[in-house]
Amino acid sequence: MDTSEFQRARSPEAKRLRETAILDAARELGREQGIRNVTLTDIAAAVAMHKSALLRYFETREEIFLRLTAQGWAEWSDSLSARLRAASDPGPAPASVAQAFAATLASRGMFCDLLAQAPLNLERNVSLDAVRTFKLATLAARQPIVAALRERLPALSEQEHGDLIATAVALAGAMWQIANPGPEVAALYRSDPRLAHAVVDLEPRLARILTATAGGMSGRPGDVRA
Repeated sequence: MDTSEFQRARSPEAKRLRETAILDAARELGREQGIRNVTLTDIAAAVAMHKSALLRYFETREEIFLRLTAQGWAEWSDSLSARLRAASDPGPAPASVAQAFAATLASRGMFCDLLAQAPLNLERNVSLDAVRTFKLATLAARQPIVAALRERLPALSEQEHGDLIATAVALAGAMWQIANPGPEVAALYRSDPRLAHAVVDLEPRLARILTATAGGMSGRPGDVRA
């Protein structure tokens, strides 16, 4: 893409719009290619900027994707907490809660990808201020989920609510990577019946594990459903 048309943003509003354009471009590239395959040069080209100019807005590619991870947390929190409060499932609460977690995470593939990349890579090549901002954003995003869990799983302690959220996002990040191998590896799994165990359907597996986890925390083994 021609970068000759780029003009440096001068006003705060222009800077905000430029940052939004960069984030939007990175989001689209991440969805298409996977987070780890997107370079700073790719993002700069997508917004018709030189890479050196882009660095005036974000210190590294990792900061861009860390910002997107924080946005993903906020959006997922809104969706999950609303679903938990609206649930009318007559079944056991742990199973219903687990299904809400699994469904809302499995439908957000890029967010799951970011969840895996954040502790492995994204938090390791940014300033301490960027890490602090990110951690405070995720803390804020957890609060509505915890409030909804108090209503659905009142037998759990505050710490257990936090543990359930941490377990869900950690598993979703890791399992999404397993469930989405490269095309050649995916073809290998499909071609060899002995490798059927390597084919992962994220949502039902995540729901089963989280049901067992939430049921165990609640002290009601009978709530666990396969």
